[in-house]
Amino acid sequence: ALRQIRDSIGLRIVCGFVDDIYRLVDVIHSFEDCRIVGEKDYIKNAKPNGYRSYHMIVEVPVKKKKKTIYVKCEIQIRTLAMDFWASFEHKVKYKTKNDVNPKMSKELVSCAKMINKFDTKMINYK
Repeated sequence: ALRQIRDSIGLRIVCGFVDDIYRLVDVIHSFEDCRIVGEKDYIKNAKPNGYRSYHMIVEVPVKKKKKTIYVKCEIQIRTLAMDFWASFEHKVKYKTKNDVNPKMSKELVSCAKMINKFDTKMINYK
């Protein structure tokens, strides 16, 4: 199961700034014993609901008694602002008994766009 399931291990990294995310992606690419299986840049290509984050599926070595196996791990890298929005959106959409109406969905997308503008502006103050 560990070899087949893509997200049995998950890691979320929360950064202060967007450019830190791309630096971390470069660092992960430089790991000799880490195999990159897939990547999705939801920062440059946001999901329709406004979600932004950088996702990677990597295979990492896990040492067993006499051998090493590679296990898939999903890594999500996002800013603090993106993390706040994603956590809130998840809570509203999936953790409440109420269905999210189109007006609320539109508001969530609008907030995601504002958060993206905020993240973009904050790079200048780093």
